Amino acid sequence: MFGVKKSPEKAKQGLNIIIVGCGKVGSTLIEQLTKEGHDITIIDQNARKIQEITNQFDIMGLVGNGASYSVQMEAGIDNTDLIIAVTGSDELNLLCCTIAKRVTECSAIARVRTPDYSKESNYLREKLGLALIINPELEAAKEVAHILYLPTALEVNSFAHGQAELIKFKIPEGNELDGISIAQFGRNSIADILICAIERHGEVYIPDGNFKLEKNDIISFVATRKAAKIFLEHIGFQTNRVKDTMIIGGGKASYYLAEQLLHMGISVKIIESDKTRCEELSVLLPKAIIINGDGTDQDVLTEEGIAYTESFVPLTGIDEENILLTLFARQVSNAKVVTKINRNNFKSIISGLDLGSVIYPRYITAEAIIAYVRAKKASMNSNVETLYHMFDSKAEAIEFRVNEDSNVTNIPLMDLSLKKNLLISFISRGGTIIIPSGKDCIRVGDTVMIVTTHTGFNDIQDILR
Repeated sequence: MFGVKKSPEKAKQGLNIIIVGCGKVGSTLIEQLTKEGHDITIIDQNARKIQEITNQFDIMGLVGNGASYSVQMEAGIDNTDLIIAVTGSDELNLLCCTIAKRVTECSAIARVRTPDYSKESNYLREKLGLALIINPELEAAKEVAHILYLPTALEVNSFAHGQAELIKFKIPEGNELDGISIAQFGRNSIADILICAIERHGEVYIPDGNFKLEKNDIISFVATRKAAKIFLEHIGFQTNRVKDTMIIGGGKASYYLAEQLLHMGISVKIIESDKTRCEELSVLLPKAIIINGDGTDQDVLTEEGIAYTESFVPLTGIDEENILLTLFARQVSNAKVVTKINRNNFKSIISGLDLGSVIYPRYITAEAIIAYVRAKKASMNSNVETLYHMFDSKAEAIEFRVNEDSNVTNIPLMDLSLKKNLLISFISRGGTIIIPSGKDCIRVGDTVMIVTTHTGFNDIQDILR
């Protein structure tokens, strides 16, 4: 065992969690969950990785096979609240969780990426008694599809089962929003939307009525899809979804994305260098155009029409290739580009490049798991439904389901003593999205989304001072 065990007082504030696998997602989870006060034990077969990560964080580390009963017992599975299996093998992840469930009543989360298993995820989750099955490639593909549906947005995230969207865009020079206050905006807005957060020069603000918008501000607002389109059109943005897309690389993420785009009526061309994989994709995606070629070769891209494509998504397994391909696409075409980045070592440099929309699959996966962990830690009054880290984790958007009466229910919002740097963005009630005014109340059965620069909220009552 590596690391030092926390004192019982420190550990009991959070959950006892075992994480199997300390790759990109495992490391991201450790970083976030240790911040939130949980007691973490990591299992991995790579002793060097374990040594590095236990030196970096206040956690326990164990070298061994996470699917081994004896290794799990040594890690303390009989006193664990949650096991999270995020190794590179779907089968190993499922086996880890199955063994853990036989030994203890702990909750279990498995990362499963293979399309065959993903189609059976509900069956597997039910039969194996898992809390969650997470597929990073599928979740990343969903996020890209949302962006291509509304290509002027930098990011589009869904809440309230898709009824509300959190949309990010940049105010261009000469736009009518430049120089107006949030109060003026509210009076003049033709659509029911709420500006939740603004990033300016690397700082994030939760705006009040006096806050003045400026060109180059990056704005996040919440609205229904219909209201978002009306608003964006009104301020001069195009809102038509793209007609076609060019995808570089034929991996799992490309398959999931192509499947969704074809379903939306968007034409898809995939360029993949491996001939066998091209043949597989031709069978799996009969409506897509599959090209066997080197997608990093400028001549191939030119020949396949990069100059005329409406959207371009490099999904190779190499971040540097994805970045260079995006920069090339921006040079030779007007395509909407979405860049997938797996590592976060150079995030500050990447954010300074003109890469269009950037997605990080490891964060999408981690957010779903952290939302579950917070929900598990919460009281009976409310439950965390969705969690999204905004602006490089400088702010959070959290969706709570309100289960019982509490200090926040049935009181007009203007009479609640809310924490600073916090905004109640919408209330979802009976299938209707309410952009709230001060006179609205939160009721039992509602889901409520808040945006805040505070971190670690587990319960709806955390919004109060």
